[in-house]
Amino acid sequence: MNIQENINYNRIADAIDYIKANFREQPNLDAVAEKVHLSPFHFQRLFTEWAGTSPKKFLQYISVEHAKKILKENSQATLSDTAYETGLSGTSRLHDLFVNIEGMTPAEYKNGGKNLFISYSFAESPFGNIIVASTEKGVCFMAFAENEPIGLEDLKHKFPNATFTRKMDLAQQNALFIFQNDWSKLSEIKLHLKGTDFQLKVWETLLKIPMGQLSTYGAIAQQIEKPNASRAVGTAIGSNPVAFLIPCHRVIQSSGTFGGYMWGNTRKTAIIGWEGAQSDSGN
Repeated sequence: MNIQENINYNRIADAIDYIKANFREQPNLDAVAEKVHLSPFHFQRLFTEWAGTSPKKFLQYISVEHAKKILKENSQATLSDTAYETGLSGTSRLHDLFVNIEGMTPAEYKNGGKNLFISYSFAESPFGNIIVASTEKGVCFMAFAENEPIGLEDLKHKFPNATFTRKMDLAQQNALFIFQNDWSKLSEIKLHLKGTDFQLKVWETLLKIPMGQLSTYGAIAQQIEKPNASRAVGTAIGSNPVAFLIPCHRVIQSSGTFGGYMWGNTRKTAIIGWEGAQSDSGN
């Protein structure tokens, strides 16, 4: 991750916004390149370096038709099928293959986290700057934050009485490996999260959605055996305190449209397209 990647993402985000706003005209490579103030050659190369695929292929991954196709293909899949396809011996390893969630005890976040000592740092990702924070037990917060003071303010809002230190620790470093496609260390990631039993159950279920795949709010409600709780599931997903690691971006509307995202619809679109490209390339 470097500054250039962040610049590249911002240009790709501008391109995505332009394409979404003008999709009826089906703008060609030259038109999109001109909009982001690059030559067609440079734009094609930049886009391919960032996304791992061509602009034309990327557009496929972020189309409603493609999303519907994925949802249809996955509608009959069971967790056992998914476990088999990913080379796992059983479904019990799905949710903690890379990430383990531990819920905070009431004592740990009592009185606004008065007894918590939280370390935090800022880093760059392929989708913009992020803030990541951790307790001695694991990562407790990760969010896209283009503005550092606002990012820190969001963290402190969740734990207003905790003690904060700006410091990168091992838990944060391990979490950041996910952005580098170096998944050899993802089994070491531990999350220490403040949430209700229902929220924790929803967040754990999100971890079962494979990279490059999508699910719906209704499907998540079915998986947690609360078929009438789609709205509550949506609220829990919207309260996800750990961006990207807990992949709330992989949950879309049943119509195939991507819907809202706490950190911006364009970023959600970019992540879904990027993951689709990574999955197709075998990464």
